[in-house]
Amino acid sequence: MNPAELAAVLLDVVRRSATRRGLDAGAITPEDVTLERPRNRDHGDWASNAALKLGKRLGVPPAEFAADFAAALADEAGIASAEVAGPGFVNIRLDAAAAGELARVIVEQGDAYGRGVLYSGVTINVEFVSANPTGPIHIGGTRWAAVGDSLSRLFEAQGGLVTREYYFNDHGIQIDRFARSLLAAARGEPAPEDGYGGGYILDIASRVEADYPGGAAALGDLPREEAQEIYRELGVNLMFGDIKASLHDFGVDFDVHTHENSLHSSGAVQRAIARLRELGHIFEADGATWLRTTEFGDDKDRVIIKKDGEGAYISGDLAYYLDKRERGFERNLILLGADHHGYVKRLMAMTAAFGDVPYVNLEILIGQQVNLVRDGEPVRMSKRAGTVVTLEDLVEVVGVDAARYALVRSSMDSTLDIDLDLLSRRSNDNPVFYVQYAHARTCAVSRNAADAGIDRSAFDASALEHETESVLLGVLAEFPRIVLQAAELREPHRIARYLEDLAGSYHRWYDACRVIPLGDAPVEDVHRTRLWLNDATGQVLRNGLGMLGVSAPEKM
Repeated sequence: MNPAELAAVLLDVVRRSATRRGLDAGAITPEDVTLERPRNRDHGDWASNAALKLGKRLGVPPAEFAADFAAALADEAGIASAEVAGPGFVNIRLDAAAAGELARVIVEQGDAYGRGVLYSGVTINVEFVSANPTGPIHIGGTRWAAVGDSLSRLFEAQGGLVTREYYFNDHGIQIDRFARSLLAAARGEPAPEDGYGGGYILDIASRVEADYPGGAAALGDLPREEAQEIYRELGVNLMFGDIKASLHDFGVDFDVHTHENSLHSSGAVQRAIARLRELGHIFEADGATWLRTTEFGDDKDRVIIKKDGEGAYISGDLAYYLDKRERGFERNLILLGADHHGYVKRLMAMTAAFGDVPYVNLEILIGQQVNLVRDGEPVRMSKRAGTVVTLEDLVEVVGVDAARYALVRSSMDSTLDIDLDLLSRRSNDNPVFYVQYAHARTCAVSRNAADAGIDRSAFDASALEHETESVLLGVLAEFPRIVLQAAELREPHRIARYLEDLAGSYHRWYDACRVIPLGDAPVEDVHRTRLWLNDATGQVLRNGLGMLGVSAPEKM
C-alpha cells in the first residue's frame, strides 16, 4: 500500500465515521486527512491529525472522533493497527505485505515514481542567472544556475510546462564600462576607474582583435569612439558565448535568451507604458513620466521615463513582464541575488498595476551569498577574473556534480558556506559522494545478483519484514510527498536532504539484509524480493539526483 492508497482509505474511513454520527461527510476533503511520518518509528509507519483538524469543525471531541475511525481503519486490508495517541492523533502501522508492495510499485513506475500533477498544464517561466555580459559568472550566479535549473526540473516533475529564460542586461552604463575596459586593455592602458579588470578582459579584447578584419592594427587606426563601439559589439557577443558555454558545461541550458536592449529598441517599453496609461496608472510630473505604484503597496511612485527622455531602470522591467504575459506564461519566477531585496515591492506593485496577482503571476526569489572555504580560510581570488570566484573556478576544483549538489543542498535564503576540501573527498562525510555511492552500490548489487542467478522472477512483499526493510520502505514512500513540497515551497534543497536520508537507510539495510545468500545456501524468494527493494532504492536515488541535475553513476 503506497501513501496515496493509504490516504484514500483514510479519507473513506473518516467520511464513513462522520456519516455514522450524522455529520456532513461531504465537507471533509483530502486536505483534512493528510498523513505524516512519525519522528519515532516505534509509533508506527504513518500518523494522521485528522481528528484534531475536524473535531472542532464537526463539533466532536477529537479524541472521541479519533477512536471512532481508528477502530474502523484497523479493520481495513493491509493495516496492522491504528491507535489513538495524545489528544487525537492516530498512529497507523501497515502489515509487512502492504508496506513491501511499494518496492514493486516503484520498479514498475520507474522514472515516473515521485512525479505529480501540481502544475499540470501550467505555463511557467523561470528566469535565472541573468548575469550582466561584462564578465564570467561569479559564484552567486553559479548558485542560481544550480537552483534555477533544479526548480525548473521540479516544476516539470509536477506537470508544469517550463521555459528557462536568461535575461541579458545589455542596455545601460555597465556595457559602456565593459567596452571602455576592453579598449583600454587592447591599447595597454590602465583599466578605467569604474571599469572591469582581470585576465578575462584582456582575453576578450584579444579575441575581438582576432575576429575584426585587419586585426589589432586596423582597430588601432580607428578613432577612439569608433573603436570602442566595435569592442562593445564584438566583446559583448563573445562574452555571451562564453557565458552560454560555461552554463552548458554546468548542465544548464536556456530555452530563451532575451536581450534588454531589444525591449528598448523594439518599442516594447512604449507599449507597456501605453497599457498602463489605459489602466489609469501613469501620470506626468516634473517633466518625467511616472507609474503610480503607491496605489499597490510600494513606498513611493516610480519614474519610468526620465526628464531627458531616457527610460529609467524599471521601464525595462515593465516591458519584460508584459512581454512574458503576452507570450502566455501564467506563472513567472525570477531568481535574484541578495542585493535585490529592494526590487520586490516595486515589482509586485507593477504586477498589480497590470491587473495581475502579485506572488502568483510573478514571484521573486532572493538568494543569499556563497562563501568558499579551503584549508579553513576563505577563498576570495580567482585566477581568471582577478577579483571574484567564477563558475569555472568552482567546477575545476570539485567537478560539476559536487558543485551543483552543494549549491542546491541548503535553503536559498540562507548564506551558504562551501568547504572545497570536503567536496573533493571520496568519503561518506562528502554528501554528494555519499548519495552517489549509494546509487552505485544498488547497481553493484544488481550486477552481482545477476551473476549469482538471482532475478526478479518472484516477489513476496510479506518477506520484507526486517526492521531495516520497514525503515527503508518508509523512506521510499516519502519521495512523492517530498517532491511535491519541494516544488510547491520552491525548496529544492529538500530533495538533497531526502536523498541523504535515503542513502543512509539503504546503507543500513545493505549491512543487515542480503540479496545474495552466503556460501552454498539456496536462493529463495526472499532474496529475489530483496532485489526488488534494492532496485527500487536505486530508482528513487536516480530520480531524485536527476531532479537536481546531478548524475547517478553506476560505478565509483
